[in-house]
Amino acid sequence: MALALVITARKLLPYFLSYLVGVVTITPLKQVLGKPEEEVSKERPWLLHVDGSSTTQGSGAGVVITSPQEEDMEFAIKFDFKASNNETEYEALVLGMRMALDAGALHLIAYCDSQMIVKQVSGEYEANEESMIQYLQQIEELKTKFKSFQLQQIQREENVKADSLSKLASALEDCKTRRIIVQHLLYPRVPLNIQATNIWRRP
Repeated sequence: MALALVITARKLLPYFLSYLVGVVTITPLKQVLGKPEEEVSKERPWLLHVDGSSTTQGSGAGVVITSPQEEDMEFAIKFDFKASNNETEYEALVLGMRMALDAGALHLIAYCDSQMIVKQVSGEYEANEESMIQYLQQIEELKTKFKSFQLQQIQREENVKADSLSKLASALEDCKTRRIIVQHLLYPRVPLNIQATNIWRRP
């Protein structure tokens, strides 16, 4: 598992240089860089969850790649160009497929919550816009580089990670270096459900 993470990070170096990437992990760095626990299985499928977001603030993509050892690599990618909702969905899928290839995936199952994208890729829907046709051509070319590839539609609530990352990316004003700390708050800072009491005031 550790070996897989280190190898993947090296293969994805071009993406690290092109984008600001934040890595959140509960695995100690010493363990990641230490002795490998097991070899990477080349025949087990990798999983890819993608989503795109286009708002008045900007647009971006969320990409989550899961290795056969169930290690997640999460990316929030800010676009420096205007894109429609459909274009961000296609950008996310193309980016995710390229990144999965560079990470070493031979078998890939991709998940997207856009029915139109999934139907167009499968050929059930026809693409009329020139940009959509070009995206489909890129996807068809990328598909040939995998031993097996599947694209499945899922519900938005099943795509929470990629959806959240895409919204984060589209909301960012820039990609300056920053650190975002995520923590759990177990209890409220003040007691909740306080019963009302009579308050006496002097006249």
